[in-house]
Formats: sequence, C-alpha cells, structure tokens
Amino acid sequence: MKNSKKRFKEFLKKFWFVVWKDESLKGWLISILFLFVVIKLIFFPLLNLVTGTVLPLAIVESCSMYHEGTLFSDFDSWYESHDDKYNNFMINQLDFQEFPFKRGLNKGDILFIVGAKPEKLEKGDIIIFEASQSNPIIHRIIEINENEGEYIFSTIGDNNDGQLTFEKEISENKIVGKAVFRVSPYLGWVKLIFFEGNKPISEKGFCDEN
Repeated sequence: MKNSKKRFKEFLKKFWFVVWKDESLKGWLISILFLFVVIKLIFFPLLNLVTGTVLPLAIVESCSMYHEGTLFSDFDSWYESHDDKYNNFMINQLDFQEFPFKRGLNKGDILFIVGAKPEKLEKGDIIIFEASQSNPIIHRIIEINENEGEYIFSTIGDNNDGQLTFEKEISENKIVGKAVFRVSPYLGWVKLIFFEGNKPISEKGFCDEN
C-alpha cells in the first residue's frame, strides 16, 4: 500500500513537471494535449451543467446586431435611424434603452449564454436559437405570443432592415439560450478568421468595413 502511494506521488510529480515545467518540445505538446482534454472533457461539461445550455459561450458571427461604434456608439443617433423599424412592433426609444446590449453586438464578440425558460424571456432579450442555418442565430426578441400553451417568439437583428423569414415564428423548443453578458469583444475572431474565406464578399471583414 505504501509503495503504491509512493509510486503514485512520484508519477504526479513527474507529470506536473512535464505539463508545467518541461520546456522541451515533448513537454510543450503534452501540455497542449492536457489542456485540451481538461477543457473538452471537464470544463465545458461543467459549464453546460451550470448554465443549463449546450452552448454556454457563443461567438457573434455576423454584423446583424452591429451598431456603428458599438460600445462607443451614439445611441440616440442610431435609434433615430431605426425608429420606424421598431415602432412597427410597439417598441419606442425609451423601451429600447432598457433592453440588454442596447448598443448592439460586434462581429467576433464572445457572449456568455444561459438556459432560459420560455416564460421568463422578455421583449428586448437577445436569444440564441436554431434556424435553417448551419449555426444558431443571435437576435433580439421583438414580440412574444402564446399559442395553446406554447410560447412563440419573433426576433430581428438590430442592424437588419427587416425580419428574416425563419425568425418570424420561433417555437420555444428552438431556443438555445439567452445572452447575459459579453465575455470579450473581438476575441472570437481567433476562430472566425479561419472561415472568412468561405463567406460572400458582403459578409467578410469587420462590420465598420461592410
């Protein structure tokens, strides 16, 4: 028993050295593999459990929620140019000022997502939902209806002129989660840059370049 404990301690000591202190190529590769395993098999499963969603972190992949200047945008000027769009849904400037992310989202932002019960969602919330696209959509709720006990949501992108066909009636079982805060602006570009080449020219690059 004592020998087993001793061997185990020696193994942990050697493993710790290889993962964190060994500066050789072998040590570097083992460290990367170890971190990948921890993130993939421990960190994300725990995060899924805590947040109540299969997608606890989401990257904004388009400019559909963009406001010129985003965090430093002039909200009054932005809303003035979008006033008519929201008036159609009984949303005015005072309403919008109380909405989360009132200055929009930028392409490449990483958002923290939590699971949300349909009855707890409100007009103005930004939700992530499954649609007829390869990846989930991140848009703002503009209308909520109830049909035979099921909630039906309608969304729009802050930067879009109108609604896309698939977002006019979103059933509650399509909801992946609700955005609660921005983890990091632009950091998602580390991933997005690898897929930019496959996008149409109009969708490439930073939002202020489009």
